[in-house]
Amino acid sequence: MTSYAAVYRGDKTFTVDAVTPRPPARGEVQIDVAYCGICGTDLHIYLGHMDGRVGFERTIGHEMSGVIAAVGEGVTDLEAGQHIVVRPLDHCGDCPACNAGHEHICHKLKFIGIDSTGAFQQKWNVPAHTVHVLPEDLDLSHAALIEPLAVACHDVARGKVQAGEDVLVIGGGPIGMLVAMVARDAGANVTISEINENRLKYASGMGFNVMNPKEVDVAKAIQDATGGKGADVVFEVSGTQPGVDLMTAAAATRGRIVMVAIHASKPTIDMFQFFWRELELIGARVYHPEDYEAAMALLAKGVVDCDSFITDIQGLNDIQAAFEALTQNPNAMKSMIRMSEDVK
Repeated sequence: MTSYAAVYRGDKTFTVDAVTPRPPARGEVQIDVAYCGICGTDLHIYLGHMDGRVGFERTIGHEMSGVIAAVGEGVTDLEAGQHIVVRPLDHCGDCPACNAGHEHICHKLKFIGIDSTGAFQQKWNVPAHTVHVLPEDLDLSHAALIEPLAVACHDVARGKVQAGEDVLVIGGGPIGMLVAMVARDAGANVTISEINENRLKYASGMGFNVMNPKEVDVAKAIQDATGGKGADVVFEVSGTQPGVDLMTAAAATRGRIVMVAIHASKPTIDMFQFFWRELELIGARVYHPEDYEAAMALLAKGVVDCDSFITDIQGLNDIQAAFEALTQNPNAMKSMIRMSEDVK
């Protein structure tokens, strides 16, 4: 059987190659991949920022949905035909983090689709323990949003967001928007700070209070709107120094700041504010299995307007053009690749 896979070749280049898929090994499942979203990390790989980690002959991708095609020996709780998504974390099971129950931040964690073969291919073999079964009535293109939505669920859980709290999300890109949606579903009053006018328009259309820090002193506006209190929880999702400056300026006394963004260089943090107002700084990385289950429930509940959130869907043969277009479109929320023309 011939299948097709997109392979990163370096120098902002993908090739779509014919491959012969192998049967799933013991403890694995083989998936007919339906859709795979382009993540911000995928863009970093495409731009050459992670060549030392990824190399030049790897199929990447992890924001996916699909159907089980076959199961390997020893897999008894999954079967062919089930609609699934993959939680792309392969932990060692025997490091201090794993032994403490924190497998998602395993000291030797392999992120599937970055450190090993990913989902931009028609047939994909993965460890069975990474698979979550979907309700069959969930649209597979919508299901490919579960991975980034699980990130947002984990972020909001780490921030311990409570109903009635004032939340500031700094950065209105795809993850920032999903964080805002999850926080709002938890009952918070959510404001989004973003400089991109199109993203501000999208967020406003979704019913969020929005502010452009180029036009408004966001910290002062948050203080004014909360009677001088500030934001109970701040999510830093911009990955910028101005975002880091704002996170401490806008936080309430004993406010909780969740660091969601990956900063390319070490930011300067106003540590005096942590002392003065007893702030908390909380790290948030990837997700637990229960964050996937929470994301599925939120999709079923209609918390995310999937059709508007998915900017475009391209075929596998058009993956090069899709990446090129995305690097030139700062307004996009989620671009997806459809693995087969048979997928609807």
